[in-house]
Amino acid sequence: MTDVPVDVMDVPRRVPPLALVSGPEQVIADRAVKGLLEDLRVSQPDLEVVRLYAASYAPGDLLAQAAPSLFGGDKAIVVHDLDEAPDELQADLLAFLAAPEDGVTLIVRHKSGNRGKKVLDALRSARARVVEAPAIKSDRDKTDFASHEFRAAHRRATPGAVRALVEAVGQSVSELASACQQLIADTTGTIDEAVVELYHGGKVEATGFRVADAAVAGDTSEALRLLRHAIAVGVDPVPIVAVLAQQLRQLVRVGSAGRGRSVDVARDLGLAPWQVDKARRSLNGWTPDALGRSIQAVAAADFDVKGGGRDPVYAVERAVLTITRERRGG
Repeated sequence: MTDVPVDVMDVPRRVPPLALVSGPEQVIADRAVKGLLEDLRVSQPDLEVVRLYAASYAPGDLLAQAAPSLFGGDKAIVVHDLDEAPDELQADLLAFLAAPEDGVTLIVRHKSGNRGKKVLDALRSARARVVEAPAIKSDRDKTDFASHEFRAAHRRATPGAVRALVEAVGQSVSELASACQQLIADTTGTIDEAVVELYHGGKVEATGFRVADAAVAGDTSEALRLLRHAIAVGVDPVPIVAVLAQQLRQLVRVGSAGRGRSVDVARDLGLAPWQVDKARRSLNGWTPDALGRSIQAVAAADFDVKGGGRDPVYAVERAVLTITRERRGG
């Protein structure tokens, strides 16, 4: 993904009678539906909104809801989860599209897959507006998403702040979106790393990244200090081991990618350019064999912390010690 997905600020004010929100990213899709409804209310303040869900759909519900009301008024029908729709819902949607009711706006949500293809084809043939909600999976995608959140709110966030925020809460796009909005609402001026540290420095992911950074740099005392502090305040070893594995794999991938421009390597690997630069700096002092042995040590720790060993804390400490020793050349 090279561009940030369409969000509600990108949706034009005039809403056509048919709209399709397509793609798996729930945060973007929810915003798109909300934006479409808000745009409708600009000209239709008394708009009635009806939501229908595939899992609980009863045959005929859509057509009954779309029928003209004795009291008049405009209506928006939001159909969720077309990709899970039973045959009856699909049939009712096709019937509605064949003879749409005046004053009714139909918004259909489809995450992915081929189920509901006839309805999708009918919507597109009827010139429905399509709002894409593509998946936000890679760290590059998440960095672009967070940067766009701040730009859309006319707030400046430094690259270091965006990086720190993705590291702290980037496992969940919805949590990342909430974190961006919290910083926008609760702070003023430039959002930098110190601000992110103040609000999110204690998160599990952030702690794991600090441990991994120290370990990969060969700083045994700092890595163990951070690890023992995390364990003392109740952080589970499992996510720390996961971050260690992620960081080491990233070093291998970047090291194998050659000397191209950071932006090109980042695009090819699904990373953000800053991650490529960071990995390249971290690779100094590492050999391929040392990285291989470290990855094996982390794999063993992963097995132990997930129930295969007797002492999860000792397992992750042993992995950290192996990494720092390998970084220092044995």
